Formats: sequence, structure tokens, C-alpha cells
Amino acid sequence: MRGRYYLNKRPDTMWEWLCLLFAGVAFYLILSNLGTVLGGAGRLLRILSPFAGGALIAYVLNPMVEGFQYRLLRGEPRWRWAAILLSYLTAILLVALLGWLVVPQLVKSAVTLFTNLPGYVAGMQQTLYYLQENYHLPVQSFVNLLEDSEALMREVYNMASSAVPQIVGALGNAASNFVAVFTAVASSIYMLSGKQKLLRQLRTMVHAFLPPRAARRVLRICHYANENFTAFFIGKIIDSAIIGVLTFTLMSFLRLDFALLVSVFVGVANIIPVFGPFIGAIPSLFILLLVDPLQALVFAVLVVVIQQLDSNLISPKVLGQSVGISPLWVLFAIVVGGGLFGVPGMIVGVPLFATLYGVAQEAVAALLRRRGIDAEGRPAGGTGADAPDPAEEETQEEREPAAVP
Repeated sequence: MRGRYYLNKRPDTMWEWLCLLFAGVAFYLILSNLGTVLGGAGRLLRILSPFAGGALIAYVLNPMVEGFQYRLLRGEPRWRWAAILLSYLTAILLVALLGWLVVPQLVKSAVTLFTNLPGYVAGMQQTLYYLQENYHLPVQSFVNLLEDSEALMREVYNMASSAVPQIVGALGNAASNFVAVFTAVASSIYMLSGKQKLLRQLRTMVHAFLPPRAARRVLRICHYANENFTAFFIGKIIDSAIIGVLTFTLMSFLRLDFALLVSVFVGVANIIPVFGPFIGAIPSLFILLLVDPLQALVFAVLVVVIQQLDSNLISPKVLGQSVGISPLWVLFAIVVGGGLFGVPGMIVGVPLFATLYGVAQEAVAALLRRRGIDAEGRPAGGTGADAPDPAEEETQEEREPAAVP
């Protein structure tokens, strides 16, 4: 009650009036120079971006570090450095192994596809002519699209030529930003090694700047968000890896072309909920359609079967109830997140919305308790005047200090 009373009381002393006056002047100056303020904030964010990258690396590697420390090293705090070292070595080994096994095959498949593209286009044209002449199917628009294969090849060459300077420039920027990369990696190591101390400092700041009740709520929300994001991303990465390997195995067994290239498309796109399978399958289907329409048909059936297995068997076992929201709200989170932030928004939209959904549920429950009614509007243990104010009561969970794992 003290914090709420302080926010509602009028200034009494000269010091309080001066603080209010300076706060009003500062707010006016910020609004009148909003462009300059936003520009300065952008420059500050660019300066701090290596630390944001380090926080992301630490967040991704933290489950691996915890697993090594508590399952292999018996939870000894003095051996945490060994768990961090093992985690980095494992991550580097996985990336190197993936690059050694996959990248050469991907490059080989891409070169083969690019080299044989005129032959694929000609074969597709012959198939369309056959369908048009013998079955009178309305495929003239597709014939017109593929008639000028030279123009199509020139367009592909132009796209590839324009992409090369961008790739070289990106590699040059990565080399020139070696200091930023080193800072990100070094900061992630420090964050992982001093995780408990860092989290304790953050909790101390929250308790120092917020009223006790608000501080407990903020920490509980952070704990809930961490659980949602960790469970969702770990489960989704495992699920996507299983789908990619399964697609490659079945395509190799059926002797479909470009099995590795297509499997990487399908596996990576599967990280995006709901729409990911279609995003990965459509370009893959187009590639196989140019090679052999029969292969494209077999692949379409294969994708449907794999996605049914994923939806009904693999994903429920791996993900479980990691986000705890209905499919309707999952679709809503993906559409809104994609519309606001593109593909990253589609990926993080589901766990973020799940966190907001949980917070909204708590707020609705508190409002119902304040009014003394249940979810159906019926009286629940007393009238609104007699019902306890959620601002006054504390549950056992709120009395215990919350932690952010």
C-alpha cells in the first residue's frame, strides 16, 4: 500500500515540487527533441549490441552448461568453468561437424541444380506441351512462363551476381567486426560463469526500485517467460532436427533428387510454427517439379505424411505443453509477430504471447476476486465489497522470493 499511496499523494515539500518540475521539463525536452533522442538511443544500442549478442549466446548455451554441471560434475560450483568449457567445445564441434558434413553437399547440390537448370526447364516445357496437346489442359500460362529460358537464366545469373558482392561484404564486415564478435563471446563466458551473482544483482535492483509486491510480480513474470522461451526453443530445435533427418532418410530411400538440400530447407523452416512446413516445402516442391514431376508428386505426399507424424506424434512428445495456449492463439501470435517483425517475430511470437497470456490470466483472476465473482459472473464467497482486495492479500507463492533461473 505504501507504493500505491506514494504514487497518489500530492507533493508536500519543496524538494518534491522541484523533482516534479524537473521531471516535467525533462519530459517536454525529450518530446520536443524526439528525433535526436531516438538517434542517440540507436547509437547506444549499436554500442551495446555485442553484449546483447553475448547474452543471446549465454542464453542458448545455458541449458547445456547446467546439464554438464549437474549431471556430469555433480553440481560442484568450483567446476562450473569446466562445464562452460565443455559446452563451448561441444557447440564448436557440432557446428564444425555440421559444416563438414552438410555444407559441401549443399554446395554440390546447388551447383548441380544451377548447371542443369536449362535442361530441367526444357524437360518441363516438353511435359507441359504433352499435357496441352493430348489432354487439352489450360497450361498455356505456364508454357509462356518457361518459353524464354534464356531470359530466365539471365535473371538467375543477375540475381547470383548481385548476391555475390553482398555475401563478400557481409564476410568483410564480420572480419572487420572481430572485436565485436570477440566481445560477444567473452561477455557470454563471463555471464555464464557469474550467472548466479548477475541474477542476484538484477533481483536486488528490482527490489530496490519497485515496491515489494510489484517486484515479486516482475520476478515471477520473468521466471515464467524464461520457462516458456527455454522449453519452446529447445523443443522446437529438437523437433526440427528430427524432421530434417526423417525427411533426408525417406527421400534417400525413395531415391529422390537433392535429398540433403531439400531436407535442410524443410528442417530449418520447421522452426517456424504452423507455416514453417509450407515455407520449406514450396521451394523444394518447385525444385523437384523442374527435375521430375513424378518426384514432385512423391515429395508432396511424403511431406503430408511427415507433417501428420510431426503434428500427431513427434511434436506432442518433444514439445508437450511447452507454451500452454490453444492452436488458435498460436496462429494469432504467429500472424501478429510476423506482421510486426517478420520471420524473427514468427519464431519468438509464440512464447512471447504465451507469457503475455499468462499475465493476462492473472490480471483477469485478480479482477474477478476484487469484484467477488467467478468466471461465470456468479458470486464467489461474498460480494464485491466483502471480497479481499488482491492488492492487500499475498499468496504463499508471493511471500516466497521468486528467482529467475
